[in-house]
Amino acid sequence: MSETKRSRYTEAGVDIDKANSFIDRIKPLVSATFQRGVLTDIGGFGGLFALGSGRYKDPVLVSSTDGVGTKLKIAELCNKHDTIGIDLVAMCVNDVVVSGARPLFFLDYFAVGELDVDQATDVVRGIAKGCEMAKCSLIGGETAEMPGHYATGSYDLAGFTVGIAERNEIIDGSEVKVGNKLIGLASSGIHSNGYSLVRKICFEELGLSVTDKIEELGSTLGEALLKPTRIYTETVLNVIKNFHVHGVVHITGGGFTDNIPRVLPNGCKAVIKQASWKKPPVFDFLKTKGKVSTEDMFRTFNCGIGMILIVPAKEVDDIMGQLSALNETPYLIGEIASLSHEGDAPVEII
Repeated sequence: MSETKRSRYTEAGVDIDKANSFIDRIKPLVSATFQRGVLTDIGGFGGLFALGSGRYKDPVLVSSTDGVGTKLKIAELCNKHDTIGIDLVAMCVNDVVVSGARPLFFLDYFAVGELDVDQATDVVRGIAKGCEMAKCSLIGGETAEMPGHYATGSYDLAGFTVGIAERNEIIDGSEVKVGNKLIGLASSGIHSNGYSLVRKICFEELGLSVTDKIEELGSTLGEALLKPTRIYTETVLNVIKNFHVHGVVHITGGGFTDNIPRVLPNGCKAVIKQASWKKPPVFDFLKTKGKVSTEDMFRTFNCGIGMILIVPAKEVDDIMGQLSALNETPYLIGEIASLSHEGDAPVEII
């Protein structure tokens, strides 16, 4: 569009033609995620998905929404935007698989001050990659250009997913009991929680840059902090297909301390043996350099465990074997015990 024919809306900072070119750019990325059930192409007013008939006797839809918090700031500092979308998908699908649900489809919300088509395409490339990893379809989204609301180069992300489960197979923690064992699945690093504290320690207190090579981490700081959140959906779904899992916990915001109690029945506590798994070096780095207490570490970060399966003791060896066959790194990290006194902490770190 020539300068003399620019619309008043473009003059106000919203370029509809650029937004349309962005949609054209991401169409092949999005369509590559389509699974059976998708009824619409990108660009419609709503995404249509058919549940199909006969696959479930009493289906229940399980939904989740989330973002990636201030990890976005790390992506901006590194000028690397092709993995943050994996984080976005992971934060949502990991929440629905906790109930034993298979994620069906995903939608995203991308808000920016001024649309940078290359940057936005990289973000969607990551979202599409995450959907492929989770075997769910990216069926819609919204790109909002809001000049004056976001600083140049900054953006915000939110994600939404819907999964499905058979009603009588939903995992809700009601079967968790004393004597059950806790199997932890290794995280890739910090995932997408605790970045406000990470940024305070690394940038404010230590004065580091994302380009600084950190010997303890074996990489630059930015590379360590941008490692994408792991997606556990296929692993968990494979295990629950063959074994009786009593509870599943996604170690997200609130760490061990606030997430494990969400699946614990009254009278139960989780005893976690913190020396039972190998922690990625980034956690020792943050704890030592930031002078963070053990209590704060376990309430802020995943500390190397991204997902926990609560299982019968007699099935531990077989489940650990299957997890290893699925290329997971499982650890036996604790057990369910009796809560001795009312008011005692439901999670004990020893």
